[in-house]
Amino acid sequence: MKKHIIIRFTIAIAVALMASCQPHSKDKQNVSAGPKERTTTQSIKPAETGYADVNGLKMYYEVYGQGKPIVLIHGSFMTIPLNWSHIIPLFAKDRKVIVAEMQGHGRTRDISRDFSFEGMADDVSGLLKHLKIDSADILGYSMGGGVAFQVAVRHPEQVRRLVILSGVYAHNGWWPDAEASFASINADMFKGSPIEKQYDSLGNDPAHFSEFVKRVMSMDLKPYDWSKEVKNIKAPIFMAIGDADGVQYEHALELFRAKGGGKMGDLHGLPKSRLAIIPGATHIGMMQQTNVLIPMIDEFLDSDLKGTPPGF
Repeated sequence: MKKHIIIRFTIAIAVALMASCQPHSKDKQNVSAGPKERTTTQSIKPAETGYADVNGLKMYYEVYGQGKPIVLIHGSFMTIPLNWSHIIPLFAKDRKVIVAEMQGHGRTRDISRDFSFEGMADDVSGLLKHLKIDSADILGYSMGGGVAFQVAVRHPEQVRRLVILSGVYAHNGWWPDAEASFASINADMFKGSPIEKQYDSLGNDPAHFSEFVKRVMSMDLKPYDWSKEVKNIKAPIFMAIGDADGVQYEHALELFRAKGGGKMGDLHGLPKSRLAIIPGATHIGMMQQTNVLIPMIDEFLDSDLKGTPPGF
């Protein structure tokens, strides 16, 4: 039974990733555009690309657009094209969008250093210094959510606001069956998938793909709990999960309450941090919810967050 669940999970990854990289029809463009008439099919070229020397890595990055900087941190096994190709144009209209590939992913070659959320967070910090950016909004998805949490914990002065999509701050924040599945994930499950194809096409040695999968999953196989540190983050946090996500509702609610939530806003005012549970969204499907997520993220990043409740 467990094997069949894992196989379905892997197939879902491949299908979702292929869908995210495909052009949408004209009708779907209109649906996805949202209040700001955004489009997911715009072709956009980076204003800057390069490799940053950070912590022994040559970290590949791209920069798009102009305005307040936002850093997008991808999920496990992902690359800039797989995770962000349909997201970058939505933010780049009025923001400076910084995307990078984490250790061992895509064009950032692996080094003899354990994979860790803390190490990747330090790499993101180093990238901001390389780009001479004092602080930025940080958005992380899945594994990138864990990295984003650690950027805010370890380098608070570099974080203006924090957006976490389907990420956790403790290993038991996942639903038990999701967490139990991590030990069974292996390279054979990704054979022929966009993940394997991107690994090969971006210059990595196919012979090391199995090792890459093991090293990525090692981050989730070690118990961790940053509850105390994350609850003490000073930057406002917007945490969004799907109602059919791998992240437990209670996990997200615990952080939201610690950040001032759990009270009637009309009586006590609005907290600076926010929580969203997206209907009809799975963990992988979160990245397809641009028509819902992008306007909410924009409003959170652009709001003065004074907390005054609306009146009649």
